[in-house]
Amino acid sequence: METISIVTIISIAFLGSFGHCVGMCGGIVIAYSSTKIKSHWTKKVQATAHLLYSFGRITTYSILGALFGLVGGVVTFDNITSGIFLLITGTMMVLVGLSLMGKIKFLIILEHSCSKSPLYQKTFKNLLTSNSLFSFYLLGMLNGLLPCGFVYAFAITAASTGSAFWGAVVMFIFGLSTIPALFFLGFFVGFFKQSNLRDIFIKIASILVIIFGIYIAYKGYEYIIDPTKSILNCHI
Repeated sequence: METISIVTIISIAFLGSFGHCVGMCGGIVIAYSSTKIKSHWTKKVQATAHLLYSFGRITTYSILGALFGLVGGVVTFDNITSGIFLLITGTMMVLVGLSLMGKIKFLIILEHSCSKSPLYQKTFKNLLTSNSLFSFYLLGMLNGLLPCGFVYAFAITAASTGSAFWGAVVMFIFGLSTIPALFFLGFFVGFFKQSNLRDIFIKIASILVIIFGIYIAYKGYEYIIDPTKSILNCHI
């Protein structure tokens, strides 16, 4: 992993979280903030609850990243395969960026919610009514399993690393970068939904996603045309 890639992942995830993540996961945050967070709790306890929820999401993302990275390592047999994989990743990122801009409905197509599943609904209800702090962590893990085009894009990026470790790192960094938006949403419910900042952040994030996607696709193109490029030194 190059430093530029890590910085780009942080930038895209952080800015995108104020737009896409608040819109997609904001309902769940508002639900548990209204139901599980008690008015008599101190700010410290409330902050702990919100952080546990976020770290639950990060745990799921990291596991998914490791799995995608492992799969990516298995299918990356040669330069051609690796190049095609990076081209697909770059194309997906560009489509996600255009979707965040509202130009296409790519994310809508990807985000088929599984929230209507009886098992999901039962688990969600049990966790939502639980009074334990640990239930916030489990609720975050459950939320991490919800279909999300933004998560998919980074999962594919994780797969393109061809490593379970680096795949987990990619998704860990992604999840960590989304904490601020959802954390503060829990304290200031409705603020981001009504603020123009959300639109500004999501526009900036969409542009960064597209630029990053083009960069990754170009790396894939280089990998295909340069037979001397090594699998060991080709990182996004």
